[in-house]
Amino acid sequence: MVEHSPHRSIRSFVLRQGRLSNAQRRAHETLMPKYGIPYSGKLLELDPVFGRSVPKFLEIGFGMGETTALIAQTHPQNDYLAVEVHTPGVGSLLKQVEELGLTNIRIIQHDVVEVLQHALRPECLDGVHIFFPDPWPKARHHKRRLIQAEFVALLCSHLKPGGYIHVATDWEDYAEQILKVLSGEPHLTNTAVGYAPRPEYRPMTKFEQRGLRLGHGVWDVIFRKKQTG
Repeated sequence: MVEHSPHRSIRSFVLRQGRLSNAQRRAHETLMPKYGIPYSGKLLELDPVFGRSVPKFLEIGFGMGETTALIAQTHPQNDYLAVEVHTPGVGSLLKQVEELGLTNIRIIQHDVVEVLQHALRPECLDGVHIFFPDPWPKARHHKRRLIQAEFVALLCSHLKPGGYIHVATDWEDYAEQILKVLSGEPHLTNTAVGYAPRPEYRPMTKFEQRGLRLGHGVWDVIFRKKQTG
């Protein structure tokens, strides 16, 4: 179990007011009871939640949900627990889940740190995806970045041996920090020498394609949890 400093609690987000479209509002109101999991602080049993025993992946901060929906659609053999705090994004993903007929996504609208601390069992995940987390580009805000040693240790405790953490960012200095932090976690090992090539399961977003055309970089960092014994 990861211990947390009593004087500094890790946060996974800063709540912002975003515009909620009528379609997102309707999706949130009508579909959250079907695909959502209310956060209660009690342990979840993921197999009964999804109704089957297959690999389980955690999607953290999925934005408007396009990538998560596409991953779930192209990998129906897996289940995806998607965690996000912002209502427009949750509504957007719910709308896509219904339109695409996806049965392998469940959503928790809550702080992922508390979900990890209180709702997920140790070693219950086959992988964690954190795609384009808020870079907090100003130096004085770097302490707000999600990828810190304490958070990575918490993630690691929920990974099965051989499970992976995959972080992607388009901010080079954040990529350097991510690589350093994950390299410093003793239970993890890098799957590449430095940064990893983008794996086929991570689709390229329109924003990413535009950035690459303009010469911007994207860095993928993928580490696996070491096998025990």
